[in-house]
Amino acid sequence: MSRDFFHDLRPDVEAELAEVMRTVMPFGRYRGRRLVEVPAEYLQSFATKGWPNGRIGELMKIVYQMKADGSEAVFRRPPLGIRRRNSSP
Repeated sequence: MSRDFFHDLRPDVEAELAEVMRTVMPFGRYRGRRLVEVPAEYLQSFATKGWPNGRIGELMKIVYQMKADGSEAVFRRPPLGIRRRNSSP
């Protein structure tokens, strides 16, 4: 694949990662916590039983897959436009 392909892909990936980082779990045991803070074991139950419909299900799948692949270190780096909690302005 060409270098241009990855250059064009990056803003979309960055935007999706930012959305994943700021989305809060709207239901269940981990309601009110950011999706990236939800344990992989909890997300595994949705992988087995079925994901919720809509965007929340899509984002949960992304988080689960990244955790399952061992890629959750990316969640420790805030994407553009997102500040970590307890960070100074």
